[in-house]
Amino acid sequence: MKKDHNYFMKLAMKLALKARGRTSPNPMVGALVVRNSKVVGQGYHAKAGLAHAEVIALDAAGKKSKGATLYVTLEPCVHFGKTPPCVDRIIKSGIREVIVGMIDPNPMNNGRGISILRQHRIRVKAGYLEDELKKMNEVFIKYISKKMPFVTVKVAQSLDGKIATKTGDSKWITSDKSRAFAHRLRQDYDAIIVGVNTVLRDNPRLNAWFSKRHPAKVIVDSQLSIHENANIFSGKGEAIIVTLSSSPGQETENRQTLGKKAKILEVKGKTGQINLKSMMKKLAQLEIANILVEGGGTLIGSLFDEGLVDKVLFFVSPKIIGGKEAISSVMGQGIDRIERSFKLKDVRLKKMGGDFLFEGYVYGDR
Repeated sequence: MKKDHNYFMKLAMKLALKARGRTSPNPMVGALVVRNSKVVGQGYHAKAGLAHAEVIALDAAGKKSKGATLYVTLEPCVHFGKTPPCVDRIIKSGIREVIVGMIDPNPMNNGRGISILRQHRIRVKAGYLEDELKKMNEVFIKYISKKMPFVTVKVAQSLDGKIATKTGDSKWITSDKSRAFAHRLRQDYDAIIVGVNTVLRDNPRLNAWFSKRHPAKVIVDSQLSIHENANIFSGKGEAIIVTLSSSPGQETENRQTLGKKAKILEVKGKTGQINLKSMMKKLAQLEIANILVEGGGTLIGSLFDEGLVDKVLFFVSPKIIGGKEAISSVMGQGIDRIERSFKLKDVRLKKMGGDFLFEGYVYGDR
């Protein structure tokens, strides 16, 4: 294989992916120091607060950095955060050329890093494997540019779109393989979110079985009707209850009790219900960059109504449940005309045991 810019950028991208699910709210970034077509230093950003990929790669290369080429999947930063600016370290290293995968969407950077490097007579080329890198950091791009979490809806449903029977029975619609895969998904998210009806009906724990990283567990409960002994308060992972803002002096006993079990996040109402856009903004302020929505149908439907869903994962079992009183996977207000329906792009279909997984991105005006 020819060792061109794309070749080395692919290697840097593979490095970045080693930290998948662990860098939030930061992006995944990989870097290589290359001299005479040989990698003499490499690194990736492992976790927010730790050294950036460029610094690790330059440290590994040491004196070999002088006159070498630095490959980095994301434009080097110019601002102080939890770590110093990477451009300063690059300038001091003696790097001759920097090859950048994609421009940093962070408004604090967004081309400034490249500009400063060029001012110091370092050659910079940008735009290599850009589409792949944007896909890799889709969560970061939305979070940093819109101050909103990236929202994925996960559903386990029957062929006729039901997530429970008319009696509320839902164990189990999909196969063991589908459920195990869904549990592994949780380790890639900052938070799992469910509506209070799902908690009252199923009493889930929402733990991540296969991970040392435990996402926050968010319950949308406008009336604080969840019981203090619900399973969701057990196990690891912070519990957050999103509820309607209370009036001064309206501190109820239930609010005080639940406040000992979970973080209470108050949000203003919209037609008597929680304003979901405001909720998402507040969750983003807690550095929750991506969210996995696991039900129920009312919450999922409302998120679609508000245009807040970015991606869907529908596990479909070849079973028919039937019954107009059975619970549907997507409820809410819904649409009035088919032409206003949400459409999916980049759809992928995967066989999952006896089930099928539909994965796609939501797009289109309504």
